[in-house]
Amino acid sequence: MTTTSPTADLADVIDHVVPLSPGQSTHAARHQRTKVVAATQGSYDGLFSPAIEGISVVERLLVAFHTAVLSKDNALATHYRDRLVAEQAGSSIIEAVATGATAALGKGRVATLLGFTTKLIERPIEGDREAVQTLVDAGLTTPAIVALGQLIAYLSYQVRVVAGLRATAAAELHETDMVRLPEAPTQRGPESGAPAPRSVIKINGFTNEVLDWASWLDTVKLEDATPEQVAALEEMSPIAKRSAYFLLLAHQPEILLQRSIAFNAIMFAPGGMPRAERELGATVESRINGCVYCTSVHAQRFEQLAKRSDVIVQVFEDPLTAGTSAREKAIVRFSAELTLRPSMLSASHIQALQAVGLTEIEVLDLVHSVALFAWANRLMLNFGEPIFPAEA
Repeated sequence: MTTTSPTADLADVIDHVVPLSPGQSTHAARHQRTKVVAATQGSYDGLFSPAIEGISVVERLLVAFHTAVLSKDNALATHYRDRLVAEQAGSSIIEAVATGATAALGKGRVATLLGFTTKLIERPIEGDREAVQTLVDAGLTTPAIVALGQLIAYLSYQVRVVAGLRATAAAELHETDMVRLPEAPTQRGPESGAPAPRSVIKINGFTNEVLDWASWLDTVKLEDATPEQVAALEEMSPIAKRSAYFLLLAHQPEILLQRSIAFNAIMFAPGGMPRAERELGATVESRINGCVYCTSVHAQRFEQLAKRSDVIVQVFEDPLTAGTSAREKAIVRFSAELTLRPSMLSASHIQALQAVGLTEIEVLDLVHSVALFAWANRLMLNFGEPIFPAEA
């Protein structure tokens, strides 16, 4: 029997778990990005909808609870545990996930789902074809696998948005202690020897070349697509109908629709952080996670917007130390910290951004950009592989 959790119908789950409330500067800044707030909650609602077939609500909540435990976010863990209890999930399985004793679950379907989740949360580069095959062998259809992959990827985003907002709210309490540093020039001079923006860069297996992407699972055929699938593709971009990636995600059109709204609002919203810096955060996240395809796309976009590629070379070489100015270095370091250790994010990380001149809405835009690619990377890495120009 399915019941309704006391927390399942919250108007906004992220405001609840941070927590944020009206009157806080961080709450006001977050709600300036109304489309992002709505699509984030819309994604949550869609991902836990009973309408999704092939993977039960309880299984999805177990994946979410496991993710929160692995990510060391107690508030999110409590939220998902409460939902599991309300759904009458077994106390023994809840306790196994809560204590990290998932090996006791044996080798059945739930263990397979949680094992796949562990890989994508802790080591997304290991979300390879063999990992996807374990889901096929467990009886999941392609639409169910897409729902699971989207869920894990979304949870990676949710964890980082919560961490970023929580740290920003903490910094809000110490604004009078913050000292701003003078901002250094945003780029090197001509003497730096940096490559021209359109020159090909290949370093450590990463490139700024235009790549293709091949799916390991069957994609939606456009001629057979439902109106909902077409609408979700059109919301993303004019070329989504020709992309194997988006045609795969179209197996779950409502989730794709909400994700597309969030993506476009995060990366293209006017005002706030300059778009080139949002692309830099996305590139750092993707480089650290080992997503060659995402790294190439967003390195190109940074170059197009900033008209330079010096920092891209540095990110390809070492994403933890890159940056050509104090502001850029702070953005890169914050992006790396949010990528690798969201549970360790604190007010001091936000203050480091404020010290080089980032406003509250710019900080929020950076949090969203990095978190978004925690989502995107895990889909790109666990559903297919990049195709380089020579291979094509």
